[in-house]
Amino acid sequence: MIGRGDVAPDFELPDQDGRAVKLSDFRGQPVVVYFYPKAETPGCTVQACGIRDHHAEYAAAGAAVVGISPDPVAKLERFRDKHALDFPLLADEAHAVAEAYGVWVEKSMYGRTYFGNERTTFIIDPDGRVADVLRKVKPAEHDRLVLQALQRARPPLV
Repeated sequence: MIGRGDVAPDFELPDQDGRAVKLSDFRGQPVVVYFYPKAETPGCTVQACGIRDHHAEYAAAGAAVVGISPDPVAKLERFRDKHALDFPLLADEAHAVAEAYGVWVEKSMYGRTYFGNERTTFIIDPDGRVADVLRKVKPAEHDRLVLQALQRARPPLV
């Protein structure tokens, strides 16, 4: 997994409308890149709606937010529309970006093992370096922890 101080791997993925989005599109501002397992599951919905509900705080920090899951574009469009989400949801169906970030992991549920996204958030600084990594964050705590990390990552005022 990439860590603090590493250059964040650039990527290009389709958003919920099928438009290509690159990490480098956000150069010059902090970016919250959060990986989540699957749209429309209870935890992922809580997490996404929390980001929506804290939009003003993310904006005040000058941060863009993108969510990445292995879901197809059409499912992400429905997820965005159903919950009025106001940030890009990116489709990583081949999980290449999740693998590059080290969050495509083996999981286990009810005795069944499978691979999927680990719920992990990367705070990328304006220069494209990883400022912080939040692993296995509980959805209800996500915004508080991310907003604290963004505050820590801010350069001091001169």
